[in-house]
Amino acid sequence: MHFVFNNQTVAVNVADRTALTKTLKRRFGRSEGFALATVNLDHLVKLSENTAFLTAYRAQDFIVADGRPIVWLSRLAGRPVELMPGSDLVVPLCALAAEAGVKVAFVGSTASVLSQARAELMQRVRGLEVAYTHAPSRNFDPEGEEARQILAELAEHDIGLCFIALGAPKQEQFAQLGRQLAPAVGFASIGAGLDFVAGAQTRAPRWVRGLAMEWLWRMLSNPMRLLPRYAKCFAILPRQILQALRLRLRAGPAAD
Repeated sequence: MHFVFNNQTVAVNVADRTALTKTLKRRFGRSEGFALATVNLDHLVKLSENTAFLTAYRAQDFIVADGRPIVWLSRLAGRPVELMPGSDLVVPLCALAAEAGVKVAFVGSTASVLSQARAELMQRVRGLEVAYTHAPSRNFDPEGEEARQILAELAEHDIGLCFIALGAPKQEQFAQLGRQLAPAVGFASIGAGLDFVAGAQTRAPRWVRGLAMEWLWRMLSNPMRLLPRYAKCFAILPRQILQALRLRLRAGPAAD
């Protein structure tokens, strides 16, 4: 499944969790870095508006589907992918890192959130070693001096997996730079994932997520901030639906 912006392609190139697990195990075993992004409708809006963000996304090694509209579009295109929200990947990726003996880092959010998330995850995942945490300054530049210093410290601490909780586009741009300056580190951009683990933000109940209504739950919790964002997301859907139908017609019969 892929999306096209300015004649450039962004592909959801890991279709399901089994494939992601195998791929990351192999990377951890070889001490090879990577950058993992989780695409959703809000990201598609930003990709259509922000050239730097598009460049950063195209530099990611792996992209998975974060959001049911992405999954629905993939089915419409005849190339179905599994729903893998970044927030749901935090614990499984920590478990993979612990199993491989890989050190973990947290970058983003606030110092209190990172401390609480570290305690919670080390209690929940046996053998997990969170060896580095850093809450960036308020005006953090993902390509600036502070970012470069963090990346140097990740390399010094022999970090194998770094969760980036900066929000888009900063987290993907930081990962892009990280692939250049800290190539042995695996970067996973997970947005508010650590805030959910720490309890600093409350995620929609499981039954709401099961009904594919998490977006509505979130919007009602903060309408002033999220209503304009979701309006932009809905506005791009017709174009994305047409792209998915064209992909289906070019590729032939849908996959089972």
